[in-house]
Amino acid sequence: MSDLSEFTPDSPLMLAGCGNMGQALVRGWLTAGLDPSALVIVDPAAHVDDLSEFAGATFVANGDALPSDTRARLVLLAVKPQVMNAVVPTLVSAIGAATVVVSVAAGVTLAQLRRGLSLGLSGGSPTGLLVRAMPNTPAAVGAGVTGLVEDAGVSEADKLLVDAVMKAAGKTVWLLSEHLMDAVTAVSGSGPAYVFHMVEALAAAGVAAGLPGDQATILARQTIVGAARLLAVESDTDAGTLRQRVTSPDGTTAAALDVLMNTQDGLTDLMTRAVAAAKNRGQELAD
Repeated sequence: MSDLSEFTPDSPLMLAGCGNMGQALVRGWLTAGLDPSALVIVDPAAHVDDLSEFAGATFVANGDALPSDTRARLVLLAVKPQVMNAVVPTLVSAIGAATVVVSVAAGVTLAQLRRGLSLGLSGGSPTGLLVRAMPNTPAAVGAGVTGLVEDAGVSEADKLLVDAVMKAAGKTVWLLSEHLMDAVTAVSGSGPAYVFHMVEALAAAGVAAGLPGDQATILARQTIVGAARLLAVESDTDAGTLRQRVTSPDGTTAAALDVLMNTQDGLTDLMTRAVAAAKNRGQELAD
């Protein structure tokens, strides 16, 4: 089992991009025991004065400013997809044959990442061991889930290290094939938005049933928060069982579920179509 103690000042964990996701990950790493001196943050907008809680880490504006002898053990790319091609070549000097490169950029494939790394080398040969990751926004509170897929050559020890790094954001799921990443994006990457809209829809339904808007919003929001907490606390109990526990035969909940679980146009059908639309759009953006 790997942990963050593997990173040292001579073999650091390097984060490229310190936006909301990057900062959430750093907080998780430091909480999990990462030595700040083993962390290098590459971001033109990130400064020690602005992020005093990350004191002890090394901050540089861009990869070109890294010391020539820097060799990262793992590089996590948390930059926007549209700037990936500009950022990656500047980091190549810090990426050796044993460096694991993890990208959380949506839609950037392992092949595209490999080409980007090759652009930074005079010989044009790929370098580094590549992993693609898809976290979601609850990572900001340590409650996210990340889908992961590795390229050829990534060892089990490397996967354990990546797992330790990404578990700072929540749970991890390793995929059997990269083509499943579009489905991960559609289910968990976009999924928080579906839940937020469910709050909106439930509140609107409450208003339609006669509740004042502010009260309907409180009731809907806290119902989702509470149900999610039950799912977390009773993680060994499947959702179907939890649903059955609050459903009395011929009661009010059962009446509502008759609508939501309708086989023709119920929630499962609606969610299946929504996820398919998101998956198809992801494939279009990658082409």
